[in-house]
Amino acid sequence: MSGERASLRERKKARTRAAIQRHAMRLFLERGYDSTTVEQIADAAEVSHTTFFRYFPTKEDVVLSDEFDEMFLAALRAQPAGLGPLPALRAALRAVFGAVSAEEMSEIKERAMLVLTVPALRAAALDNLTQTIRVIAACVAERTGKPADDPAVRALSGAAVGVMISEQLYWVEHPDTDLFDAIDRALGHLEDGLAVR
Repeated sequence: MSGERASLRERKKARTRAAIQRHAMRLFLERGYDSTTVEQIADAAEVSHTTFFRYFPTKEDVVLSDEFDEMFLAALRAQPAGLGPLPALRAALRAVFGAVSAEEMSEIKERAMLVLTVPALRAAALDNLTQTIRVIAACVAERTGKPADDPAVRALSGAAVGVMISEQLYWVEHPDTDLFDAIDRALGHLEDGLAVR
């Protein structure tokens, strides 16, 4: 019974988190990011101000947070041990983002556009990217047996994140691009040595 209660509690938390994020994005698009307050988001989602901060420590986190990061890291760690770091990254991306719906892609794009156009979000995104590079470096280190601060591990992790950012920026300007196919091809190019022919 306690497992069922825990599962119910987790589903309720997920619904509350999604509702806060959905209402926040709607308000940001209607009123603008800077003109929307945490209080307005909490009211729209029918939660208290305190509950908002329990799910999102800052207003920026409402835009920058999603479930895909954790899913991607879990998929990366689940890749076969003999697979090299870049093939493992590519396989993890395909596993997680291969099944993303059109609605989810639209939401990802809305968040990406906000990040590009709102200075506070760009700054917070840069902090997130630093953490993402560290987390990927830790995964690469586990996979290769090298320390996470090894120069080759850091370079590979930073290059992989840079390739992903480059493709996301292109995607925002060219919406018909298949983002994850483009990222996969770019990571393949990185894997081949980044030669420009």
